[in-house]
Amino acid sequence: MKILFTCGGTAGHINPAVALARLFQERSGAEVLFVGAKGGMEERLVPKEGFALETVTISSFWRSVSPASIKHNLTTVRNLSVSRKEANRILDDFQPDLVVGTGGYASYPVVHEAAKRGIPTAVHDSNAVPGLTTKRLAKVADRVMVGYEASRAHYQHPERVVVTGTPVRGDFFKLDRQQARAALGITDDRPLVLSYWGSLGAEGMNQHMTEYLRLAAADGAPFHHIHGAGRDFAAMTKALEGEALPKDLEIREYIYDMPTVMQAADLVLCRGGASTLSELTAIGKPAVIVPSPYVTNNHQEKNANVLAQAGGAVVLLEPVCSGALLYKTTKELLADAPRRERMAKAMADMGIPDAAEKIYETLAELAKGE
Repeated sequence: MKILFTCGGTAGHINPAVALARLFQERSGAEVLFVGAKGGMEERLVPKEGFALETVTISSFWRSVSPASIKHNLTTVRNLSVSRKEANRILDDFQPDLVVGTGGYASYPVVHEAAKRGIPTAVHDSNAVPGLTTKRLAKVADRVMVGYEASRAHYQHPERVVVTGTPVRGDFFKLDRQQARAALGITDDRPLVLSYWGSLGAEGMNQHMTEYLRLAAADGAPFHHIHGAGRDFAAMTKALEGEALPKDLEIREYIYDMPTVMQAADLVLCRGGASTLSELTAIGKPAVIVPSPYVTNNHQEKNANVLAQAGGAVVLLEPVCSGALLYKTTKELLADAPRRERMAKAMADMGIPDAAEKIYETLAELAKGE
C-alpha cells in the first residue's frame, strides 16, 4: 500500500502524521511519502524522522487590507495555481492508494486534487473548531477525523466525521503519578505544578511567571513547581538573580522529560494548543489555560473553552492575566482537592488514549473501500 501524508506549518500538524506513518509501516509495510510546504518546518522535521518529503508552493491569506497584505495575498492566489500543478505531478509520480491531510496549508492542494481523482482521502483536525483548510477539505474528503465529540457540529457532513482524538506519544502512559514523582526525586507530599507556554515560550507570560515565582518563594514554596521558560530562560534567570529561589521552584530552559513531569503534576498551567490539550486529556490532568491570542482563527481559545465547559479547565485570557492572578488561581485550586478531582475526571472523560489506533483503523477501512 502507498500512503501519502500531507501536513505542515507547525509541529502539531506534523507529529501526528509521523506517528501514523510509523504505525502503517510497522503494521502493513506501507510505502510512505510526505508532502509539505516549501520553506516550512516540515522540510527539517520530516527527513529527520527518516521519511521522504516533496513540497508544494503554498502560502496563507493575511486578514488585513494593508498594502503588504494585499501584495502577499496576490502571491498566495498565484501560488494556488502553482501548488495545484505541483500536487498533480506528485500524485502522478507516487500513485498513492490513500491520501491523508493532518493540517497546514500544504494539505489543501494535495487532498483536493486526490479527491478529484477518486483516490480515498481523509483529513484530521486536532482543534475543537476547524480551520479554513479543514473546512474546505471536509466538503470533498471521504473521512474527517476530529479530536472531540463537540467538534462534529461544525461540519456540513457529520456522517463523514469520526471522533478519533489526537495521537499522544506512548511515553505519557509509562508511569503513574507516584512513579513519576519518584523519578523526579519528590519525596514529600506537597503537590507539583507544571507550567510552560509552548516549546519556544512566550515573553509576556514568562514575565508573569517571574512575578509568580517571587510570590511562591515569599510564601515559603507551598508546592513544587517546574517551569519551562523556552527562549526566555536567560532573561528569567537574570531577573530572579540574587532572590535565592528554593530548589523546589525550578526553572528549566526546556522540559525534555515532559511525559514524566506532566504525569507527576497535580495542576498544569499552559497554552491551548491542540497537542498539549490532547496530552492533558489523555492522562486526565486539570489545567489553567491561557490561550495564545496570536494564533490563526483564535483556535486556542476555542479549544480551551471546550475543556472549560466540560469542567476540566480554568481559562484565563492573556490581556487580563498577571503573575498575581495566576498564583491566586493556583493556590485556590491546590487548596480544593475535590474540585481538582472533578476536573481531572472531566479531562479524562474527554481524552482518547488510543487515538492512534482509532485513526489507523479508520484509515485502514477507508483504504480497503469499507
